[in-house]
Amino acid sequence: MIRAWDAPLRLHELKSGPVSIRLEPDEAARGAIARQLGLPGLPALTARLTVRPWLDGAELSGVVEATVTQVCGVTLEPFDAVVSAEIEVRAVPTGSPNAGEGEGAEINVDPDAPDPPDVLEGDALDLAHYVTEYLALEIDPFPRKPGATFEYQAPDADISPFSVLKALKDPKA
Repeated sequence: MIRAWDAPLRLHELKSGPVSIRLEPDEAARGAIARQLGLPGLPALTARLTVRPWLDGAELSGVVEATVTQVCGVTLEPFDAVVSAEIEVRAVPTGSPNAGEGEGAEINVDPDAPDPPDVLEGDALDLAHYVTEYLALEIDPFPRKPGATFEYQAPDADISPFSVLKALKDPKA
């Protein structure tokens, strides 16, 4: 997958403590993100993040706020919707004993437990990737413009292949 926007943070940058970051992609990057997510537009995107050291990796938390342009499923008109998502991710480097993976690793499924940490491909967190991922998860898959209503009207005539055959057989019908 081609990344529309990058914002890497190397794990060694966390040695002095937590890092607070505000990400706001430019118009070209927002356009690329919109295309990547199948949106007509992305007028605004801001992320306020805090990255802390966690075991031998990092813990990412924060808020993503965006205005997304979507197409109404009822009227087919574009409209803007406000989206907000909270990010909470833990990540460890490849080969970490805290990754919880490998041969013979037991998988415990507990819906109330925190997600297992992500395993990084290198020594950096791609903050933009996480922001885009959490934004994508919060976008309404069935958007409806405020005030749009769907009113179903049943067809007046009985339209089916059998009604057509019946009309051929019985000219009065």
